Amino acid sequence: METLFRDDWLLVVDKPAGLPVLPDGWEPDAPYLIKLVEQSVGKVWVVHRLDKVTSGVLLFALTAESHRRMSILFEQHAAEKIYHALGNGSPAWNDKSAKHPLRANVGHKHRTQVNDRSGKPSETHFRILERFPGHVLVEARPVTGRTHQVRAHMCALGHPLIGDELYGAPPTELIARPALHAYSLTFSHPESGQRMVFKAPYPADFEAALRSLRK
Repeated sequence: METLFRDDWLLVVDKPAGLPVLPDGWEPDAPYLIKLVEQSVGKVWVVHRLDKVTSGVLLFALTAESHRRMSILFEQHAAEKIYHALGNGSPAWNDKSAKHPLRANVGHKHRTQVNDRSGKPSETHFRILERFPGHVLVEARPVTGRTHQVRAHMCALGHPLIGDELYGAPPTELIARPALHAYSLTFSHPESGQRMVFKAPYPADFEAALRSLRK
C-alpha cells in the first residue's frame, strides 16, 4: 500500500486488490485495510469504500470533523471518482450512461442486481478508451455510490468486466480478479477548499492484462 497524500485532515492511499477495507464477515481474522492503516497512523474514519477485489485511490479522514465534511461532499456528489476497467465484448457505443436501479446483497452470492421495483437510483457514465478484438478498456464515472455499481452496470449493458465471473464474465487467464481500478479521485480539501486530484497507476496485474490485449 502506497500513501499518496497525508496532512492533519486527510489520508489518501493506493489500495492493493485483494484486501478488504473493513473486516470481512466471512473471515473476521483476515487482515483488512483499516487495521493496517491504523497501526501506522492512528485512528482513521472511512469516507468511501472500494471492493476487496478493486485497486486504486482510497480516501480516509483523520479527524471526526474532516470525516463529517467529506461525507457531505460525497453525499452531494461533489467528489469525482474515475475508474478504469477492462470489459468483455465490443460495445456498439463509445459513450454510454447506465441508469439501471440497483439492489445490493441479493442471494447467497451477495450480488448487486438491476431491480426496477426495489432498486436504488444509480447512474454511471462510461466511455471507451481503447478497443481490442473482443475486449475494451473503459472509463467509468459513477454518479452514485452503490455497492458493485460499475460491475453491475457493465453486466447490465452486456459487457461484464474481464475476470468478473460473479457478474457473468467467462473464465480468463488474463487476470485473477475483476479488472477494475480506481484510477483517480478529485475533491475539495475540507479545510483549505483547494481542489485536489489524486491518481493511482495501474497495478501489475491490470497492466499485464492490458499489455496482453494490446499484443
